[in-house]
Amino acid sequence: MRVVVVGGGFGGLASAVRLAKLGHEVTLVERSERLGGALSTVTADGFTWDAGPTATLLPAVVRDLFRKSGRPVERELELVPLDVLREHRFEDGSSVRVPHGRAAQLAAFDELGAGLGQRWVDHVGSYADDWDVLRRGYLENPWRPDALPAELAARLDSRETLHKRLRRSFKDERLRLVAGHPSVAEGHDLRNVPAWAGVTAYVEQRFGAWTVGGGMARLADALTDRLATRGVTTLTGTDVRDLVVRDGRVAAVRTTSGEIAAEAVVCAIDPRRLPALAPYVERTMPAMPPVVVHVGLDGEVPDLPHELVLHGDPMLVVRRNGPTTLTVHGRGRLSEDILRALARHKIDVRAQVVARVDRSARDQVELWGSSPYGVLWQGRGTVRRRLGPRTPVAGVYAAGAHATPGAGIPFVGLSAALVAAEIGPAGRASSAG
Repeated sequence: MRVVVVGGGFGGLASAVRLAKLGHEVTLVERSERLGGALSTVTADGFTWDAGPTATLLPAVVRDLFRKSGRPVERELELVPLDVLREHRFEDGSSVRVPHGRAAQLAAFDELGAGLGQRWVDHVGSYADDWDVLRRGYLENPWRPDALPAELAARLDSRETLHKRLRRSFKDERLRLVAGHPSVAEGHDLRNVPAWAGVTAYVEQRFGAWTVGGGMARLADALTDRLATRGVTTLTGTDVRDLVVRDGRVAAVRTTSGEIAAEAVVCAIDPRRLPALAPYVERTMPAMPPVVVHVGLDGEVPDLPHELVLHGDPMLVVRRNGPTTLTVHGRGRLSEDILRALARHKIDVRAQVVARVDRSARDQVELWGSSPYGVLWQGRGTVRRRLGPRTPVAGVYAAGAHATPGAGIPFVGLSAALVAAEIGPAGRASSAG
């Protein structure tokens, strides 16, 4: 099949290399001049920072992607496990470093307060069944919204919110902050997030977090090289304006450079950018990025973990990119310079700053064409308002952050695998759609 993949972020790259390996004639179209989307770098005055994620969960997703598209990932990249997932510091002056593994987490939270370790691991363990059901029925196998397994439908349609579940599970507010952090960091209000989305805590405890030696952008670079190996035609600096639909089925994509014929299209961008798909997602909103500041320092950065969460309003997330670079994310009431807010937490690097790059939420959306944080949770119905892996337009599929229940490399990588499974190998795919 002639397949056009719209969008050159991680979702588009992963979809393109998988489909090319399955024997399809693939063209990838990206509006910017380089591939990778948020999985790229920022450079200034000799300093380099990861533009987006600095670590990932579920390394098996990356391993499967590379294995299913060619050479194993270990031949091209070094996946490095993190001993500490992140450190949380609270307004009362207490803190906890969250390691990988049940026993290690039990001990770490017991240091925060007697008995809190058991409360924490009991809460995380309560998600074991949720993870099994979601993994088998929703994340790893193509699904149909009108034919969901009963166990999966019960979870997706549950009225319980993550806010309610955490208040029931923990009397200690600090544990609620730790458990809710992944969703809050992605821009969501826990009162609108379904309880099952808290399964991230289980995934972190069981599988840990990993980074890529040399920076996460090397993952996008390796996939870009694989596009050439697999014979994918890559068009950068080319904006897709819409889909061409004839007799109810996609026939082409309309770009700034003309039409590209297609028997199948993978939308790996915000579908609201394409008029043919926009009506199907008009009830969704993007989860907006945080304010981001990248700083390069004269001298080494403070002794910090890979990721540090400073709770309060605003909430600051500090990521250590290298020996002389930091990235700070801010969410909430940012009424002062973000580095001044950081200094109030006794991490004052202002006198060391020799390079600085500021990016607002709007800057990031304009740069990448959509929010890398996907769709904003607006209640349990949100999960059924997304598109993907199929869409209502025959021959059109959806991958990427806007086609998944969560942002980040694992969800996005799994969405690409679902699309590849739906389209299938070249020999049987001509009737797919």
